[in-house]
Amino acid sequence: MAKQKIGSRSKSGLAQKAQKNSASGKSQAPLLQTNTKQVGVINLLGRAQGTTISAIMKSTGWQQHSVRGFLAGVVRKKLGLALESEKKEGADRIYRIVPSKPGSKNNDREAA
Repeated sequence: MAKQKIGSRSKSGLAQKAQKNSASGKSQAPLLQTNTKQVGVINLLGRAQGTTISAIMKSTGWQQHSVRGFLAGVVRKKLGLALESEKKEGADRIYRIVPSKPGSKNNDREAA
């Protein structure tokens, strides 16, 4: 008697699902999503006046630490965008995406 791993799917079940999708005309390519929280935040950051962490929190429902993580991990590292922050006295910090300068670290990554 052969032992089957717990939680593994049979190959025939996956093959049947793939055949069903291809027969119904569904494409397997992922669709480009335009109305996501990520796109919304990038749009807020792309405005000339920029945005604050509290405005991003309000538009996405994220907590403050999640917004900061998104700015560092996705905007700066994954997307390689130049993010500028500005703090005026008596006001919240403003974040905005700025065009990267020639020879900057972000451009060097894209050239490689």
